[in-house]
Amino acid sequence: MAKKETKKSDQTEVLENPEVLAEKLVPGEDFLKNNSKIVVGIFALAVVLIGGILFFQYNTQQQNEKAQAEMFQAVYFFEQDSIDFALNGDGINKGFLNIVENYPRTDAANLSNFYIGSIYLSQKKFDEALTYLEDFSADDYMVQSKAYSLIGDAKLELGKTDEAIAQYTKAARTNENKYMSPKYLAKLAVAQEEAGKIEDAIKTYAEIEEKYYESFEFAAARKHKARLEGLAAK
Repeated sequence: MAKKETKKSDQTEVLENPEVLAEKLVPGEDFLKNNSKIVVGIFALAVVLIGGILFFQYNTQQQNEKAQAEMFQAVYFFEQDSIDFALNGDGINKGFLNIVENYPRTDAANLSNFYIGSIYLSQKKFDEALTYLEDFSADDYMVQSKAYSLIGDAKLELGKTDEAIAQYTKAARTNENKYMSPKYLAKLAVAQEEAGKIEDAIKTYAEIEEKYYESFEFAAARKHKARLEGLAAK
Protein backbone atom coordinates (compact mmCIF):
# COMPACT_ATOMS: atom_id res chain seq x y z
CA MET A 1 0.00 0.00 0.00
CA ALA A 2 2.88 2.38 0.87
CA LYS A 3 4.46 1.90 -2.55
CA LYS A 4 1.22 2.76 -4.32
CA GLU A 5 0.79 5.94 -2.26
CA THR A 6 4.38 7.02 -2.99
CA LYS A 7 3.85 6.52 -6.73
CA LYS A 8 0.63 8.54 -6.61
CA SER A 9 2.39 11.27 -4.65
CA ASP A 10 5.15 11.49 -7.26
CA GLN A 11 2.61 11.84 -10.05
CA THR A 12 0.74 14.56 -8.18
CA GLU A 13 3.98 16.49 -7.63
CA VAL A 14 4.80 16.38 -11.33
CA LEU A 15 1.37 17.69 -12.27
CA GLU A 16 1.14 20.38 -9.57
CA ASN A 17 4.75 21.61 -9.35
CA PRO A 18 5.87 23.60 -12.45
CA GLU A 19 9.56 23.15 -11.59
CA VAL A 20 9.28 19.38 -11.41
CA LEU A 21 7.30 19.32 -14.65
CA ALA A 22 9.96 21.42 -16.36
CA GLU A 23 12.66 18.98 -15.23
CA LYS A 24 10.70 16.14 -16.81
CA LEU A 25 10.36 18.01 -20.12
CA VAL A 26 14.00 19.08 -20.41
CA PRO A 27 15.31 15.77 -21.85
CA GLY A 28 12.70 15.93 -24.63
CA GLU A 29 13.52 19.55 -25.37
CA ASP A 30 17.24 18.77 -25.44
CA PHE A 31 16.62 15.96 -27.93
CA LEU A 32 14.68 18.29 -30.23
CA LYS A 33 17.41 20.96 -30.01
CA ASN A 34 20.24 18.52 -30.68
CA ASN A 35 18.43 16.68 -33.46
CA SER A 36 16.33 19.45 -34.98
CA LYS A 37 17.65 18.85 -38.49
CA ILE A 38 16.77 15.16 -38.33
CA VAL A 39 13.27 15.88 -36.99
CA VAL A 40 12.63 18.54 -39.64
CA GLY A 41 13.97 16.21 -42.31
CA ILE A 42 11.68 13.37 -41.27
CA PHE A 43 8.71 15.72 -41.19
CA ALA A 44 9.54 17.13 -44.62
CA LEU A 45 9.95 13.63 -46.05
CA ALA A 46 6.56 12.62 -44.67
CA VAL A 47 4.95 15.70 -46.23
CA VAL A 48 6.57 14.96 -49.60
CA LEU A 49 5.49 11.31 -49.51
CA ILE A 50 1.89 12.12 -48.58
CA GLY A 51 1.77 14.89 -51.18
CA GLY A 52 3.17 12.55 -53.83
CA ILE A 53 0.61 9.84 -53.07
CA LEU A 54 -2.28 12.31 -53.19
CA PHE A 55 -1.03 13.82 -56.45
CA PHE A 56 -0.60 10.37 -58.00
CA GLN A 57 -4.14 9.37 -57.00
CA TYR A 58 -5.59 12.63 -58.32
CA ASN A 59 -3.63 12.45 -61.57
CA THR A 60 -4.63 8.80 -62.14
CA GLN A 61 -8.27 9.67 -61.56
CA GLN A 62 -8.08 12.55 -64.05
CA GLN A 63 -6.31 10.38 -66.61
CA ASN A 64 -8.85 7.60 -66.17
CA GLU A 65 -11.81 9.94 -66.69
CA LYS A 66 -10.24 11.30 -69.87
CA ALA A 67 -9.38 7.82 -71.13
CA GLN A 68 -12.88 6.53 -70.42
CA ALA A 69 -14.35 9.34 -72.50
CA GLU A 70 -11.99 8.64 -75.40
CA MET A 71 -12.57 4.91 -75.16
CA PHE A 72 -16.30 5.28 -75.79
CA GLN A 73 -15.86 5.62 -79.56
CA ALA A 74 -13.42 2.69 -79.72
CA VAL A 75 -16.02 0.46 -78.05
CA TYR A 76 -18.60 1.66 -80.57
CA PHE A 77 -16.27 0.75 -83.45
CA PHE A 78 -15.70 -2.69 -81.87
CA GLU A 79 -19.43 -3.33 -81.58
CA GLN A 80 -19.89 -2.31 -85.23
CA ASP A 81 -17.11 -4.71 -86.32
CA SER A 82 -14.96 -1.78 -87.48
CA ILE A 83 -11.94 -3.58 -86.08
CA ASP A 84 -9.19 -1.40 -87.56
CA PHE A 85 -10.83 1.77 -86.25
CA ALA A 86 -11.37 0.08 -82.87
CA LEU A 87 -7.67 -0.72 -82.64
CA ASN A 88 -6.10 2.39 -84.16
CA GLY A 89 -8.78 5.06 -84.18
CA ASP A 90 -10.21 6.92 -87.15
CA GLY A 91 -7.90 9.90 -87.18
CA ILE A 92 -10.18 11.86 -84.89
CA ASN A 93 -11.02 9.41 -82.12
CA LYS A 94 -8.45 7.22 -80.41
CA GLY A 95 -8.41 3.44 -80.65
CA PHE A 96 -7.69 0.87 -77.96
CA LEU A 97 -3.97 0.76 -78.78
CA ASN A 98 -3.70 4.53 -78.31
CA ILE A 99 -5.48 4.35 -74.97
CA VAL A 100 -3.15 1.63 -73.65
CA GLU A 101 -0.12 3.65 -74.76
CA ASN A 102 -1.27 7.09 -73.62
CA TYR A 103 -3.12 6.21 -70.42
CA PRO A 104 -1.20 3.41 -68.67
CA ARG A 105 -2.31 2.24 -65.22
CA THR A 106 -5.89 3.42 -65.83
CA ASP A 107 -9.02 1.27 -65.76
CA ALA A 108 -9.63 2.21 -69.39
CA ALA A 109 -6.22 0.91 -70.45
CA ASN A 110 -6.80 -2.30 -68.52
CA LEU A 111 -10.15 -2.89 -70.26
CA SER A 112 -8.60 -1.95 -73.61
CA ASN A 113 -6.17 -4.85 -73.11
CA PHE A 114 -9.15 -7.20 -73.08
CA TYR A 115 -10.61 -5.75 -76.28
CA ILE A 116 -7.25 -5.76 -78.07
CA GLY A 117 -6.58 -9.36 -77.06
CA SER A 118 -10.02 -10.42 -78.27
CA ILE A 119 -9.46 -8.72 -81.63
CA TYR A 120 -6.03 -10.24 -82.17
CA LEU A 121 -7.39 -13.66 -81.24
CA SER A 122 -10.11 -13.34 -83.90
CA GLN A 123 -7.37 -12.38 -86.37
CA LYS A 124 -5.38 -15.49 -85.41
CA LYS A 125 -2.56 -13.36 -84.05
CA PHE A 126 -2.21 -15.58 -81.03
CA ASP A 127 1.06 -14.31 -79.57
CA GLU A 128 -0.14 -10.71 -79.80
CA ALA A 129 -3.45 -11.71 -78.23
CA LEU A 130 -1.66 -13.24 -75.25
CA THR A 131 0.45 -10.11 -74.74
CA TYR A 132 -2.67 -8.06 -74.04
CA LEU A 133 -4.96 -10.64 -72.48
CA GLU A 134 -2.34 -11.56 -69.88
CA ASP A 135 -2.06 -7.88 -68.92
CA PHE A 136 -5.78 -7.72 -68.22
CA SER A 137 -7.38 -8.31 -64.83
CA ALA A 138 -10.90 -7.76 -63.56
CA ASP A 139 -12.77 -7.79 -60.26
CA ASP A 140 -15.84 -8.97 -62.18
CA TYR A 141 -15.67 -12.77 -62.06
CA MET A 142 -17.63 -13.24 -65.28
CA VAL A 143 -15.28 -11.01 -67.28
CA GLN A 144 -12.17 -12.51 -65.70
CA SER A 145 -13.39 -16.02 -66.49
CA LYS A 146 -13.90 -14.98 -70.11
CA ALA A 147 -10.33 -13.66 -70.21
CA TYR A 148 -8.99 -16.96 -68.86
CA SER A 149 -10.95 -18.78 -71.56
CA LEU A 150 -9.58 -16.56 -74.32
CA ILE A 151 -6.04 -17.07 -73.05
CA GLY A 152 -6.73 -20.81 -73.14
CA ASP A 153 -7.90 -20.50 -76.76
CA ALA A 154 -4.67 -18.76 -77.76
CA LYS A 155 -2.53 -21.28 -75.87
CA LEU A 156 -4.34 -24.20 -77.50
CA GLU A 157 -3.87 -22.72 -80.98
CA LEU A 158 -0.15 -22.36 -80.25
CA GLY A 159 0.07 -26.03 -79.26
CA LYS A 160 0.58 -25.27 -75.56
CA THR A 161 -2.07 -27.72 -74.44
CA ASP A 162 -1.04 -28.04 -70.79
CA GLU A 163 -1.12 -24.25 -70.40
CA ALA A 164 -4.47 -24.15 -72.17
CA ILE A 165 -5.81 -26.76 -69.73
CA ALA A 166 -4.69 -24.61 -66.81
CA GLN A 167 -6.48 -21.55 -68.21
CA TYR A 168 -9.70 -23.39 -69.04
CA THR A 169 -9.68 -24.87 -65.53
CA LYS A 170 -9.41 -21.39 -64.02
CA ALA A 171 -12.20 -20.17 -66.29
CA ALA A 172 -14.48 -23.04 -65.27
CA ARG A 173 -13.72 -22.80 -61.53
CA THR A 174 -13.97 -19.02 -61.20
CA ASN A 175 -17.49 -18.17 -60.09
CA GLU A 176 -19.06 -21.43 -61.26
CA ASN A 177 -22.47 -20.90 -62.82
CA LYS A 178 -24.87 -22.66 -65.18
CA TYR A 179 -24.41 -20.13 -67.97
CA MET A 180 -20.68 -20.08 -68.67
CA SER A 181 -19.11 -22.93 -66.69
CA PRO A 182 -20.35 -25.71 -69.04
CA LYS A 183 -18.86 -23.84 -72.02
CA TYR A 184 -15.48 -23.61 -70.32
CA LEU A 185 -15.66 -27.24 -69.21
CA ALA A 186 -16.35 -28.29 -72.80
CA LYS A 187 -13.23 -26.40 -73.93
CA LEU A 188 -11.30 -27.99 -71.09
CA ALA A 189 -12.34 -31.49 -72.18
CA VAL A 190 -11.24 -30.79 -75.77
CA ALA A 191 -7.82 -29.63 -74.55
CA GLN A 192 -7.49 -32.65 -72.26
CA GLU A 193 -8.27 -35.01 -75.12
CA GLU A 194 -5.78 -33.22 -77.36
CA ALA A 195 -3.16 -33.64 -74.64
CA GLY A 196 -3.91 -37.36 -74.51
CA LYS A 197 -5.49 -37.14 -71.05
CA ILE A 198 -8.51 -39.25 -71.95
CA GLU A 199 -9.58 -40.13 -68.42
CA ASP A 200 -9.49 -36.46 -67.42
CA ALA A 201 -11.59 -35.55 -70.45
CA ILE A 202 -14.15 -38.24 -69.55
CA LYS A 203 -14.41 -36.82 -66.01
CA THR A 204 -14.88 -33.31 -67.37
CA TYR A 205 -17.67 -34.40 -69.73
CA ALA A 206 -19.23 -36.32 -66.84
CA GLU A 207 -19.23 -33.13 -64.77
CA ILE A 208 -21.20 -31.36 -67.48
CA GLU A 209 -23.66 -34.28 -67.53
CA GLU A 210 -24.14 -34.28 -63.78
CA LYS A 211 -24.14 -30.56 -62.96
CA TYR A 212 -25.31 -28.81 -66.13
CA TYR A 213 -27.93 -31.10 -67.64
CA GLU A 214 -29.96 -28.09 -68.79
CA SER A 215 -27.08 -26.55 -70.71
CA PHE A 216 -26.57 -26.44 -74.46
CA GLU A 217 -23.36 -28.44 -73.98
CA PHE A 218 -25.11 -31.36 -72.26
CA ALA A 219 -25.96 -33.43 -75.38
CA ALA A 220 -22.49 -33.02 -76.90
CA ALA A 221 -20.89 -33.89 -73.57
CA ARG A 222 -22.83 -37.18 -73.38
CA LYS A 223 -21.84 -38.07 -76.94
CA HIS A 224 -18.14 -37.28 -76.51
CA LYS A 225 -18.01 -38.99 -73.12
CA ALA A 226 -19.40 -42.21 -74.64
CA ARG A 227 -16.92 -41.95 -77.52
CA LEU A 228 -13.95 -41.51 -75.18
CA GLU A 229 -15.13 -44.33 -72.92
CA GLY A 230 -15.16 -46.55 -76.00
CA LEU A 231 -11.61 -45.52 -76.85
CA ALA A 232 -10.47 -46.08 -73.28
CA ALA A 233 -11.96 -49.59 -73.26
CA LYS A 234 -9.93 -50.74 -76.29
